[in-house]
Amino acid sequence: MSDYILEMQNITKEFPGVKALSNVNFKVKRGEIHCLVGENGAGKSTLMKVLSGVYPFGTYSGNIVYNGQIQQFKSIAESEETGIAIINQELALIPELSVYENIYFGHEIMDGKVINWNQTIINAQEMLKKVRLNINPSMKIKNLSVGNRQLVEIAKAFSKNAKLLILDEPTAALNEDDSENLLDLLRELKEQGVTCIMISHKLKEIVSIADTVTVLRDGSTICSMDAHDQNITEQEIIKYMVGREIENIYPKRENIKIGDVCFDIKNWSVYDPVHGREILHDININVRKGEIVGIAGLMGSGRTELALSLFGNVPEYKIISGEISIDGELKKFKHPKDAIKAGLAYATEDRKRDGLVLIQDIKYNTTIANLERVTNGIIINENEEIRIAKEFQESINIKAPSIKQKIGNLSGGNQQKVSLAKWLFVEPKVLILDEPTRGIDVGAKFEIYTLMNQLVEQGMSIIMISSELLEILGMSDRLYVMSHGKITGELSAEDATEQTVMTMATRV
Repeated sequence: MSDYILEMQNITKEFPGVKALSNVNFKVKRGEIHCLVGENGAGKSTLMKVLSGVYPFGTYSGNIVYNGQIQQFKSIAESEETGIAIINQELALIPELSVYENIYFGHEIMDGKVINWNQTIINAQEMLKKVRLNINPSMKIKNLSVGNRQLVEIAKAFSKNAKLLILDEPTAALNEDDSENLLDLLRELKEQGVTCIMISHKLKEIVSIADTVTVLRDGSTICSMDAHDQNITEQEIIKYMVGREIENIYPKRENIKIGDVCFDIKNWSVYDPVHGREILHDININVRKGEIVGIAGLMGSGRTELALSLFGNVPEYKIISGEISIDGELKKFKHPKDAIKAGLAYATEDRKRDGLVLIQDIKYNTTIANLERVTNGIIINENEEIRIAKEFQESINIKAPSIKQKIGNLSGGNQQKVSLAKWLFVEPKVLILDEPTRGIDVGAKFEIYTLMNQLVEQGMSIIMISSELLEILGMSDRLYVMSHGKITGELSAEDATEQTVMTMATRV
């Protein structure tokens, strides 16, 4: 039997106007953890969709050799029958169904023409045990944390006898503890003989877990590195990913001109009617003109809730007390449109669900938050809309064949750039960026950091919420730390260290 469980030979895949994969060769050894890396749009997810049957045989050229046999998968079901399972970044679970129903959804355990629910629950418990998840299988998916939902997805894969597990950005939405737990599980599965292919932009995780790293760039295979033969470093991976070395991922500003306070929040307390509790307690923060202020904290500390409540999501959150001032003038927002008119913009942490209209194109998404600027009376001036969208595409380097490209067909990094273009078009004084680089590659991160520096140099003020501590430390002029809905500390860039921030983030 070959040492390789999988060989993908000369895979080429084209979409209208773009060649996504060009003669890609990719080999995976039996029982290894193989990390697939590259910039957004490099072809990683496309390659895995070819492998898993999402893009069926006949829509690409080249060969898939799995367990020594050429495969011609015409559907996901066919690849699953051979033992290949893919877990996408957007988890395919049904929130209102139980854990055991989700695990066996689509391949139910039947007793004649009736589902055998007792056996389903017993088998689901075995699958959960395999992924080290100690929960009641009758729980509904909607009541689980994101980390536990990820484990249920893996349990679902094992219920289909998966031997080759593909994980696309498995830790993108996880906190550090859940991420480490998942990586430990992958190491255990490797010991049990399961082969894993992991796509990730978190280079620290890749270096810690990979047996082999393959780099794609612009739809082509650049190299494969064996961790047993060489010491693979983050800098080396970056060099192959972007075609050059990026010595400092957090670019320094040339001209730091921080002015007077332009955004001031005093005694801000918020009640959440859905959960029946106060979620923010007496928050006091301020931002100066030309300043990047970071907000750090663990998952559940209240960072996103603070941003949403400030942005006028009043029906969702009840403001108990507090004042908002912009340029010294008191403001009251009953709706996000009030916040936008006052000069406040908020780029959401979930661009696909809340930030963009995926079935629409770049042009539509760029102007949607400020249609008044491109409207004559009640008619949209399409020529003006096209001009503006093209300007943003060029100025912030949105990589797409044209501004009529559907958002759903763009890479994560380019989707994020469109999300930023949408809010830059409203010309805000204060821009809140919630997880601005989540799920995007190191090259696109560098571009977004550079854009942030340019914006504050032009006089804009930025509040950056991030779960990546190094990002907060690398980009902030000043930062606040949150824990349990309270501000537990304020630090200058000079005084902020990982240890200091984490101490404040875990303070009750």
